[in-house]
Amino acid sequence: MRVFISLLLIWLTLGCKGSDSGDRSMDDLRTSIQEVIDNINGSIAVAYVNLDHPGDTLYINADRMYHAASTMKTPVMIEAYRQAYDGGITIMDSVYVHNEFKSIVDGSLYSIDRQRDSGSDFHDQIGSYVPMRDVIYNMTILSGNLATNLVIDIVGAEHVMRTMRELGADNIEVLRGVEDMLAFQNGMNNRTSARDLAILFEHLARGSAVSPEMDGDMIAILKDQEFRSMIPAGLPDNAVVAHKTGSITGINHDSGIVYLPDGRSYVLVILTGDLENNEDGIQAGAEISRIIYEWMQS
Repeated sequence: MRVFISLLLIWLTLGCKGSDSGDRSMDDLRTSIQEVIDNINGSIAVAYVNLDHPGDTLYINADRMYHAASTMKTPVMIEAYRQAYDGGITIMDSVYVHNEFKSIVDGSLYSIDRQRDSGSDFHDQIGSYVPMRDVIYNMTILSGNLATNLVIDIVGAEHVMRTMRELGADNIEVLRGVEDMLAFQNGMNNRTSARDLAILFEHLARGSAVSPEMDGDMIAILKDQEFRSMIPAGLPDNAVVAHKTGSITGINHDSGIVYLPDGRSYVLVILTGDLENNEDGIQAGAEISRIIYEWMQS
């Protein structure tokens, strides 16, 4: 009996130490990420949510608002699928491709510059009809600006905002299409926080943004992302990432879901701003992603 009691006390002691170690591990994760943030000329926000253990989260500067850049295309995609689910549109409906849009400031017309559009090949479709899903695909994996404005014209930025609030993303702002320079000059920009994007991606991962089927199709698109210099950059080839990036001068973002080979997954959002050198933000984001992945693996 004495031996049994002694073994029990040892087991309880080790169990307690294991719990303390887990607490310290999260602290260590925060410390490691903060070291990356402290060594960059700029600002960084991080939101991490373990999808298998919702209480396992990490937020750093997560409520700070940033210019959304192309991360706003994820809310636009969600709204398009929401309207399709409600019967307002069909994802395979044909969209007439045009390049003339109205500024939200005064209704004046502007066009997307092909030379500045990462989805530039889509401009070859001007004057023709293209399935909505192909437009969304270009908007998402190539971050096509012409494609984005076509989708916003159809679904309406005000409806995007309404859906974001319904999903619990209380601060994200999708006010306008891309390259509305008059709006930009008047400070009317699309903005987001890391927390709000994390909320959206958690909904997508759980099949609650629109429906399990619709969300699954959006995730399939996000997995084909062409720009992979941040979250996926330092991860092994067998890690799958469904994500959406965004960048303009002084800003580099990445946001999405990381799927580990063992079946676990997590949401990760990294926003960077006020960068003196955009490459610094890319490298810092890739390093933060690597740190979190290795922490998950350990």
